[in-house]
Amino acid sequence: MLKASRLIHGNMLDHVFCCSLSFFESTPTGRLLNRFGKDMDTIDVNIPENIDVWIRCLLYTLVVLLICCSLSPAFLLVIVPLLVCYWLVQRFYVATSRQLKRLESVSRSPIYSHFSETITGSSVIRAYGRESSFILMNNNKVDANQKSYYPGIVSNRWLGIRIEFIGNGIVLFAALFAVIGRAHLNPGIVGLSVSYALQVTMSLNWMVRMTSDLESNIVAVERVKEYSETKTEAPWVIEDNRPPESWPEAGNVEFHGYSVRYREGLDLVLKDLSLNVHGGEKVGIVGRTGAGKSSMTLCLFRIIEAAEGEIVIDGVKIADIGLHDLRSKLTIIPQDPVLFSGTLRMNLDPFNQYSEEEIWNALELSHLKRFVHSLPAGLEHECSEGGENLSVGQRQLVCLARALLRKTRILILDEATAAVDLETDDLIQSTIRTQFDDCTVLTIAHRLNTIMDYTRVLVLEKGRIAEFDTPSNLIAQKGIFYSMVKDAGLA
Repeated sequence: MLKASRLIHGNMLDHVFCCSLSFFESTPTGRLLNRFGKDMDTIDVNIPENIDVWIRCLLYTLVVLLICCSLSPAFLLVIVPLLVCYWLVQRFYVATSRQLKRLESVSRSPIYSHFSETITGSSVIRAYGRESSFILMNNNKVDANQKSYYPGIVSNRWLGIRIEFIGNGIVLFAALFAVIGRAHLNPGIVGLSVSYALQVTMSLNWMVRMTSDLESNIVAVERVKEYSETKTEAPWVIEDNRPPESWPEAGNVEFHGYSVRYREGLDLVLKDLSLNVHGGEKVGIVGRTGAGKSSMTLCLFRIIEAAEGEIVIDGVKIADIGLHDLRSKLTIIPQDPVLFSGTLRMNLDPFNQYSEEEIWNALELSHLKRFVHSLPAGLEHECSEGGENLSVGQRQLVCLARALLRKTRILILDEATAAVDLETDDLIQSTIRTQFDDCTVLTIAHRLNTIMDYTRVLVLEKGRIAEFDTPSNLIAQKGIFYSMVKDAGLA
């Protein structure tokens, strides 16, 4: 059982780690916690105990019935209808109990989700004085869970009464046949059979309960197995189709009739994109909210897969290579800078690939050298979860330093300067212009002034390409980009 449990847990963990982003967007955290917590505990502890007790009760009951039948063969005439009654009661109870257990498991997940969300947003809840309403919501979810848990207790009592009746029937007939055949029976054997029969009620009761618990708890295996069979991302590495170590050399990015949706059944967010970005070009991507700008970056990293069409980088179709080979060759500075719990050095160079000199050089170029020197621990400064002990601007500059260290041929900026002040924005833009001069840069622009000197600008509208040309030509056409520049006060 321990081997099986370890294997089941390993399969689920492997699949969940490799699931696509859409899985985590559509799956509440509480449901995942429930699977890895309560359901795995059931598989580790409850199911082995159920099987053990069930086998013991079965053997004990068989021994009692054999003794009673050997004492008086006429007992066989009674035991058959009693066992039929027992079987009917057991089937009725087990079917009901299993459904109640499933309902109880399903109604437990929202409790975990709500608790996790409350802890995460505790500062906001306190700021708005909403503690009592969140406590009330938690109580309501617990009450909803108890509505499934309490009937399970009641059904147990229902079962107890009927099993006691069947057990008492066995005792009654064992004693009755002993009295009828007292003339030729050994008193010691009679005493043995009746004393065993008195205990068979408890044995039968436990046997049904264990059968029920086993059928109910096996739902945990079903739920865990469901997550062990979820659709995962593409393979990390495809040995038969690995790009050259120097790929991409030029940094050409081509979209051929590319369309994508976030999940099966949803509308397309990008529709029939066809464009060619030459190596070394600086392309700004603009559009209204919901136009599909960020979706383009997700597509390049294959976080969402194509519905139609393909993306080709330097002659290699990205859909044909492993995710690690693709993602390790692209660099992104995201809108929300991501730092992990650990040292500053670990956040800059998580795989220990670069020397001390290279790290300090990247910090200097990202205008962080003076700040890191001022820290008592320097590069060994501990970053808290999410980098909360650094300002947003400093976190963004750490992401820039990380990008400078990797220095890939293709750099993607996803509104990287949206959350920083104008001074930090200028620092980031000047570093990108000088250090990534020979790289292909795709920038989702929040401030239009940052892309006015770019090679070309791509304007998206409702997931389609509306305009794609140099900034000066687009302004001269007086189309969508012109109106956006005008609204920003740049024209």
